[in-house]
Amino acid sequence: MNLLLLEEGDFIAPGRVRLTDRRFLQLRDVIGLVPGKRYRAGLRGGAVGTAMLEAYSGAAAELSVELTEPPPPENGITLVCALPRPQTFHKVLHCAVTMGVKRMYFIHSRKVEKSYWDASVLAPEAVEREVVLALEQCGDTVPPAIEYRKRFKPFAEDELPQLVAASAGAYFGHPRAELPVPEHPAKPLVLAVGPEGGFNDFEHQLLERAGMTPVSLGSRVLRTEFALAALLAELG
Repeated sequence: MNLLLLEEGDFIAPGRVRLTDRRFLQLRDVIGLVPGKRYRAGLRGGAVGTAMLEAYSGAAAELSVELTEPPPPENGITLVCALPRPQTFHKVLHCAVTMGVKRMYFIHSRKVEKSYWDASVLAPEAVEREVVLALEQCGDTVPPAIEYRKRFKPFAEDELPQLVAASAGAYFGHPRAELPVPEHPAKPLVLAVGPEGGFNDFEHQLLERAGMTPVSLGSRVLRTEFALAALLAELG
């Protein structure tokens, strides 16, 4: 935990919080409770700064907080991602949050099994838990907006062109694309990542018709989470 992520409900007085949950256990058992010690902290959706340990017991800790700095800037990328298999979803979500993506669409694709949409990892509480862990990891406080689209064609024809029109560039990863990933292009931009093996030809055509450009990371076929990390690094 690189950031103590605070909620409005943690405050027991102006500038003072009381923690009794997982965050307290993390402080007690992993980081260490030392009176007067300062920890990096931030208010969900708001500023970051420090929290100083004032008092603790076996079940709670009270800290004074001073939050005066803005959170890290977003990376200006809207992510459109074919829904990964359940064991990969949390990795993709974690990667996107830690790299500053603030708007995500998880969509259906021909190579996405319908059973993925019923996976427990998509339950709101599971997604929330992963988002919080990712924010704590990267020192951010602002969670992303996450939406789901179970039909590829309506999304690609009705919504995607509007996202592309509002951006400075739009790209989708494709293992057989001729163009390489551009380095540090103008923002904001839209990035689409397909399932392992890529989008099929029909989906490829719809993406291009919406104004997106296919780009390649090279001849090697990567797992979704690795392809996403590489694309965000190149485009960021």
